[in-house]
Amino acid sequence: MLTRKQHELLLFIDGHLRRTGFSPSFDEMKDALGLRSKSGIHRLISALEERGFLHRRHHRARALEILRLPDIDPPPPRPADSPHPAPDLPAPEQIAAVMDVPFVGRIAAGNPIEAITPETTRITVPADMLGKASHYALEVTGNSMEEAGILDGDMVIIREQNHASDGEIVVALIDGDEVTLKRIRHQGREIALIPANSAYETRVFPAERVYIQGTLAGLIRRY
Repeated sequence: MLTRKQHELLLFIDGHLRRTGFSPSFDEMKDALGLRSKSGIHRLISALEERGFLHRRHHRARALEILRLPDIDPPPPRPADSPHPAPDLPAPEQIAAVMDVPFVGRIAAGNPIEAITPETTRITVPADMLGKASHYALEVTGNSMEEAGILDGDMVIIREQNHASDGEIVVALIDGDEVTLKRIRHQGREIALIPANSAYETRVFPAERVYIQGTLAGLIRRY
């Protein structure tokens, strides 16, 4: 059986994940539960992990994963004069729709890196960011697309397709073993991969050396 605080924290994390697709910060959890320090949140999360309600994934965009929710009512509420009221939780109809997409690795917004290696990790993103096509997520490394608002460490959501129009930002596979994130332009039988940073040069390849793996559908930034 969970304590009142454990129950409140679990529901707060679940509601935050459903609304945003990402875990709340320790400060947000501390404020929601009316605690004075983050050490109390650490203890509550450890207790929820031990009881099999929560899983913590380090160095991931969605660091906390809800494994299950309690199927019993929470302990009785505090007296009305408690200095720390329970957090307000969203009604089901107010929770934004979300979807899971596979996170398949890192991509260079700079010099090309080795081709993407698929992983089994999945992240949750707002459903309205996606269409009917298949999508996947990549973490950006480098700053060659910063003038397009894509920064080092950002998570980009990619629409899976093998064609793109001039001016679109694409995931391009070069010679079958290098992959990069750039804006595309077709030049006859050649393809130009154009950075959005004046410190980098446009690279031009014969069209047969470049394979389009998808186009940019959205971006998620962590602070």
